[in-house]
Amino acid sequence: MQKKIQVKTMVLMAMLAAVAYLLSFFKTPLMPAAPFLSYEPMDVAITVSGFLLGPLAALIISLLAAAIEALTIGDTGIIGFLMNVLSSAAFACTAAFVYKKKRSVIGAIAGLVLGSAGMIVMMLLWNWLITPLYMGTPREAVEGMLIPIFLPFNALKAGLNSALTLLLYKPLVSALRKTGLIPKSSTEQKKTKWGIYLLGVVLLAACILLLLVCQGKL
Repeated sequence: MQKKIQVKTMVLMAMLAAVAYLLSFFKTPLMPAAPFLSYEPMDVAITVSGFLLGPLAALIISLLAAAIEALTIGDTGIIGFLMNVLSSAAFACTAAFVYKKKRSVIGAIAGLVLGSAGMIVMMLLWNWLITPLYMGTPREAVEGMLIPIFLPFNALKAGLNSALTLLLYKPLVSALRKTGLIPKSSTEQKKTKWGIYLLGVVLLAACILLLLVCQGKL
């Protein structure tokens, strides 16, 4: 029985890593002032994996998805690989760790909030340290981009990741339970809490509104 569970877990991790990789193809520039910064929803799949299997699984899938992307469609080399891993792990592993401690709607929201904060801080530090070396740009110029460009970009990215995770987690879990890849849980609430979907929709709408403002369309 234990071996069967381990095989199912490995299959589920491989499937979620493949989904995360496929989502990396959907790159969308968010800010005209920084076209080199683009959003891809791969962190949503990684966060879902963390909610299902724990923070270690989220870290492993972050590494796998980032490595496959770097070896196939990536054009930023080892720097891009490290950036993807740090960003994804800071968001997904933090969210999964909190959710593992408190498997409830409140735990999920708290995890996503802390994951968002962790990712934003991590990427601001990363850009301050590495971008001058990677792009050959003076550090003073990068420092001038931290608040007006890197901060809103990562805040938008975190908001979109959180909104999509809130909207997609329960439907994905239900579908996976029907396939038998994950068992029915007695710890999670069985009734659908429509407030979580409402929060996801409101957060997604707020992110879209902020995106339109950043792009000068409002």
